[in-house]
Amino acid sequence: MNKNARIYVAGHRGLVGSAIIRRLETEGYTHLITRTHSELDLTDPHAVTHFFSVEKPEYVFLAAAKVGGILANQTYPAEFIHQNLMIQTNVIHSSYVHGIKKLLFLGSSCIYPKMAPQPIKEEYLMTGPLEPTNSAYAVAKIAGIEMCWAYNKQYGTHFIPVMPTNLYGPNDNYDLETAHVLPALIRKFHEAKTNNAESVTIWGTGKPKREFLHVDDMADACLHLITQTDMTNDNETLFNIGTGYEISIKDLGELIRNIVGYKGKIIFDNSKPNGTHRKIIDVTKIKKTGWSNKIKLSKGIVSTYRNYTQTQ
Repeated sequence: MNKNARIYVAGHRGLVGSAIIRRLETEGYTHLITRTHSELDLTDPHAVTHFFSVEKPEYVFLAAAKVGGILANQTYPAEFIHQNLMIQTNVIHSSYVHGIKKLLFLGSSCIYPKMAPQPIKEEYLMTGPLEPTNSAYAVAKIAGIEMCWAYNKQYGTHFIPVMPTNLYGPNDNYDLETAHVLPALIRKFHEAKTNNAESVTIWGTGKPKREFLHVDDMADACLHLITQTDMTNDNETLFNIGTGYEISIKDLGELIRNIVGYKGKIIFDNSKPNGTHRKIIDVTKIKKTGWSNKIKLSKGIVSTYRNYTQTQ
């Protein structure tokens, strides 16, 4: 991409979108296009069409989505499938109509079958049943992937779907009812330290393992793929983006406790669910393009905790 290329980042206030903005600015890209939800409702096809005709972006990062935790997905499945399908359909179709050079579509690792072999390879997509608690969201994201592939095949577009692992970093969600495990633990340990609490309780046994990628590494991967990927002979490309490294919830808790400086005990509540025992994605394909993550988990948590304390 030229440094003065017109680049639209949809969802620029979110965890991933804001990281992409930071990375593009660091690299010297000068013509970044953004809109808040109040300025542009991406579920409105007429508004999206008008936006593309006026702004004429050349590249698109589609990071906008309705997201939430297990409770939200179970409570509002209709909203999750409807809003995400509308956002994707409007942005992807307008990108085709207005001749976008490349689009990068962000999905989620929840698209893969619940019982997929580990590590999860891209080719495992649609080979088994989904996790029931977020199947509506997952189906919407799968439709986005298929839409990218269909437009590539029929119209010769360059639309690249990517599947990130669990992300963390600046602008994360720290609401204990809706947050993912890593930001939730940062808040729990920080508040326990501040309040001199004797212990912090973590759900489950601590044995399940998870993979975590700093969002700045995610932004780096997105920029790498949109600038480097040649799709001339590959209409159905798909890239997992992760670290290839997993850590148990128990070890993650110990790591965060040490970084926060909390001296109390950790209690594991065995009456609470563990969730899936393992969920790690295979990153062989993206590594073959020359990309790999740079931010180690401990360093990433240190910077994330610093950012959290500065925003409280």
